[in-house]
Amino acid sequence: MSPQDENRVRKTARDFEAMALGEMLQPMFDTVDNSAAPFGGGNAEKQFRSMQVLELGKEVARSGGIGIAHQVYGRMKAMQEQAAQASSIHPSNRTGGYRP
Repeated sequence: MSPQDENRVRKTARDFEAMALGEMLQPMFDTVDNSAAPFGGGNAEKQFRSMQVLELGKEVARSGGIGIAHQVYGRMKAMQEQAAQASSIHPSNRTGGYRP
């Protein structure tokens, strides 16, 4: 796998972890009552809360996360290596091989 592909896979894994963390954190924020807080509550907060939670998930993932990205990265890399190996031994990729 090229360094560019490896970086792309690593970023995808980190983005997946950020999204997963945001989805896991969303119910926690849905149950918090901020109406008594100095700057809390209101329709504006309700509208922007999902973006805030997604950004929080991104920051947690960027800061090392909880290990989801590492697992996803390892699996994606293994899958790409398997695909590359399979395409290199496929008969249609060999010189003089069978081509339907």
